[in-house]
Parts: sequence; C-alpha cells; structure tokens
Amino acid sequence: MKKVKGIAIVLLSVMIAGCSDINSERQEDNSIAIKQETEENQRIQSTETMKENEPAIVTDNIADYSEYFQGINGCAVIYDDSSNAYSFYNKDKCEMEVSPLSTFKIVSALAGLENNVLENQTSTMKYSGVKYPVDSWNSELTLKEAFETSCVWYFRQVADMVGQENIRAMLKEIQYGNCDISEWNGSQTNPLPELNGFWLESSLKISPKQQIVILNHIFGNENNFNADNLEELKNIMYIAEPVKGSLYGKTGSGTDGKAWFVGFMEVDENKVYVAIYLDDIENKETVSGNKAKEIAIRILSNEV
Repeated sequence: MKKVKGIAIVLLSVMIAGCSDINSERQEDNSIAIKQETEENQRIQSTETMKENEPAIVTDNIADYSEYFQGINGCAVIYDDSSNAYSFYNKDKCEMEVSPLSTFKIVSALAGLENNVLENQTSTMKYSGVKYPVDSWNSELTLKEAFETSCVWYFRQVADMVGQENIRAMLKEIQYGNCDISEWNGSQTNPLPELNGFWLESSLKISPKQQIVILNHIFGNENNFNADNLEELKNIMYIAEPVKGSLYGKTGSGTDGKAWFVGFMEVDENKVYVAIYLDDIENKETVSGNKAKEIAIRILSNEV
C-alpha cells in the first residue's frame, strides 16, 4: 500500500511539474506574441511617419521650346510649384554652372535689406558724379530704380556695405551655386572698379536649375527671411508684362552673347518659376537680358 501511495505521489508530482512547464511555455509564447505584435505596430507607425515626411515626387519633363529661342543657343527651366514638376529645354545646359551676372542683384538686394544696409525700395546709395556709359546710372538712384536699370555701381556699394562675411553666410544658407566670392572685386571685366564684382564673369557661378531652387527657397514657405523684406524684394522684381498672372524677375546681360532671365509667375496661390540662359557668341548682337525675358514670357504664356 505504501508502494502504491509512493507511485501516486510521484505521478502527481510529474503531472504538477508538467502543468508548470506547459504554463511556462504558454506564458513564454504569449510574451513572444505580444512582443512581435508590438514590434509590428511600431514598424507600421514608423513607416507611416516616414511616408508623411517624405518629399513629394519630383517629375522631370523634357520639353521642346526651340520655336521660342528662334535659333539662339540656350536653355530653359520651368518649375511648377503646385505639381512639383520641372520642364527642361536642353537639360545638360540647365545643370551647368555659369556666372549669374545681374540676376545676382536679387540676392544682393535681399542681403542689403536683411542686414539693414537698405531699408526699403526707396533707399539710395551715394552717387559719385562719374559719368557712366548707361545714362540712367548717372544720378542718385533708389533701390527700385537701381534694380530696374541694373545699376552695377549701386549694388557694388550694397555688397561692400553688407560685407564679405555676411554675403558668404547668406550664400551658404540658401546654397547659392558654388558660393565662391573669392574674387570679391571681380575679374576686371569693366575698366572702372565700381563696375566689377564676384558676380560678373568672375568666381561666383550657378546653374539655371539652381537659380530656380534658390528662388523657390527665398519665396517659399520655409525660410528665415523677414516678411517685410521679402515684400520689398517682390515689389522691385515686379514686371508689368501680359502673362496669366503677376510676373517677377531679373534680367542679366554679359559679354560674348551671354544673357539671363530668372523669375516667377504668380497665379492665385501658385508660383511657376522660370530660368532662361542664353550663350551664343555667333548671335551676340541679338542676345541680351531683354531677349531672355521675351523668351520666358512667350513660354509662360503659351506652355504653362
């Protein structure tokens, strides 16, 4: 009887031990399942967060704008902010860095406003009395007048008063082309020192596509610039031309058939940016900033 009782006790102990093992295994399985479910939920949440933060897909289109260039060698970039789509004419040229010429006056004016060298569009610089080859430069000019007539001596003074360090800091902030202002006084393109600068056939270079990116940064929603200064900048950039919306921009003319127009057309809440660059020494007599602007207006009027 004692033997039977001993066997029963042993069996009961085994059963109890077995139940404990099973319960432990079940608890372990449950822990693993909960852990896996938690990790999966975290992965899904992380993926959704990544999708929210991902930039919209940029579309690149190759366009044929040759009819607007009328045989002049050059390129064009159009960027529609609402659709996040680029259109390129001669895309390789659109990605080559060249001198910004007088289109840099957009950034010069902004630098002057941001650094309190310029107060508004009526701000003047001191006229030296020198007779310059452009008649409209031979007087004391306001910022708006200097911008419209592309007066080099005015913006030479602005750059010098803002200073190299502040100009360099702004260029790095907006990632302007190669950001190279090492030839601060220019490369002596013109005989008078006040008609030279790093932005005129000198060290600073930028591509047409980069021009678009810079303008979109300056006039987009994510910048650190003073809103009043941006409004002043828009005012001096305004161009009264017949397009679908309001047109803003700046021309630039160089030597040997080089010229620019960069700007944007604003229609309701949307902006369509444009950069035209011409480089045609064989047609240098007809190439100018105004010709580049004319091409831009025709493209914006007919293709956008």
